[in-house]
Amino acid sequence: MDFPYATEVFFSAALGIVVTMSLALLRSILGPSTYDRILALNSFGTKTVLLIAIAGFLDGRPEWLDLAIVYALINFIGTLAVLRFSKYGSLAAATQPSDDEEEVPERPSLEQP
Repeated sequence: MDFPYATEVFFSAALGIVVTMSLALLRSILGPSTYDRILALNSFGTKTVLLIAIAGFLDGRPEWLDLAIVYALINFIGTLAVLRFSKYGSLAAATQPSDDEEEVPERPSLEQP
């Protein structure tokens, strides 16, 4: 099944993604808080994954989808690392909650007594 306007549709989708990437980049620069900037950079990374997938389709190279998946995983792990660093000040610190922070209660067991 051949779609006559598939290339034009995917090209316009890529153009739309580039526009949203520029808006996310602008938000990451002007964001009022650190978390807004981190969210904007995570959104930028997600749009990059979409752009890699569309570029792979337009170029006729489906193996670029593998690269897009790897980039998505790196983006996710990097976002978690930046969030942890912004909260604790270190990636490896095993900190205990302070007195003013609530501890997370243990999950109840599903076993019957």
